[in-house]
Amino acid sequence: MKNLRKEIPLLSTTNYLNTASSGLLYDSLLNFRQDHDQMFLNGGSIFRDEQQYFLNSVRETIADFFGNSSGDTALTPNFSLGLNTILSGLQKNKKVLLLDEDYPSVNFAVTSKDFEACYAKIDVDLESNIENAVIKYTPDIFIFSLVQYINGIVIDLDFLKSLKSKYPDLLIIADATQFCGTRTFDFSASGIDILGCSGYKWLLGGYGNGFILFKEGVLEKITPTSYKAASKDSTYDNSYTNFTARFECGHLDTLNFGSLKHSLEILTDIGMLNIEKKVNELAVYTKNQLEELNLLEEYVIKRKNHSSIFNIKGDHSLFEKLTKQHIITSLRGAGIRISLHFYNTMGDVEELINALHRYR
Repeated sequence: MKNLRKEIPLLSTTNYLNTASSGLLYDSLLNFRQDHDQMFLNGGSIFRDEQQYFLNSVRETIADFFGNSSGDTALTPNFSLGLNTILSGLQKNKKVLLLDEDYPSVNFAVTSKDFEACYAKIDVDLESNIENAVIKYTPDIFIFSLVQYINGIVIDLDFLKSLKSKYPDLLIIADATQFCGTRTFDFSASGIDILGCSGYKWLLGGYGNGFILFKEGVLEKITPTSYKAASKDSTYDNSYTNFTARFECGHLDTLNFGSLKHSLEILTDIGMLNIEKKVNELAVYTKNQLEELNLLEEYVIKRKNHSSIFNIKGDHSLFEKLTKQHIITSLRGAGIRISLHFYNTMGDVEELINALHRYR
């Protein structure tokens, strides 16, 4: 982890508390990208001749990293495109449970397509609110972010597994963009049917890459009947007509997906257990410090487990003060969002806390 921190020049001049907005580029990833484009420069179409084999290796790397060897893995430029593809193939008579104030790319994607939507409230009793909503509204689908982008509230994975066990016909779809890369995760053992993620945040994969994981049999289940019929009767190559082709239509960029593959290999070398331990230590310490300053929402304080994303009470003036001190955060919701990854340190947190004391 210390070695990777040395590979990120920005961290030598900036207290970067903004991975929830964008992960950082690092030296070895830059080297990969430069080598990739040099080979493209020298080879042109010859360089692309092996693209399908390379992209298969990307899918395999993702599947191995997240425990999806028995399911399907589709590559997509980002989570939002993947979710919209899923929704476009579902019957509009389906009722969808959402979380109020969830990420716009989740909620607006549903409500803009004429699905009937119902909601569960995000507060200290989030899991109970979800189950009560399932009982009250009997939705067909539950779509949500595993970690809330504004305040870092995280849904309990054991709860999701229990929910799926109690309501096996409920299709559970998770946006894990603010989750993947922060802790160990076994998709096959989870209660989630479909999990999507953009790779540019906590996975440090850069922009233009993402993926969708499907439990075994789920991809076929959500594929429209008309597509299945056309695929069966088609004489085209299977790469144009298989079920994942709905998500991978057109050319896929080997630079972008290669960047994701490279970063997943780096995270594997570091060890996700080590990363999870570091992120959790930073999260617990930061939460305690911010709680002492009375800067967190009450229901965030009362939650037993939390991510490393926090929204602190503050306005544009405070945001500008922090920025001038090279402490990088984001204005989100009614406050200022900070987010810590494994390349952050306790010293970064202390610098933030000292700056907040001075501002007061």
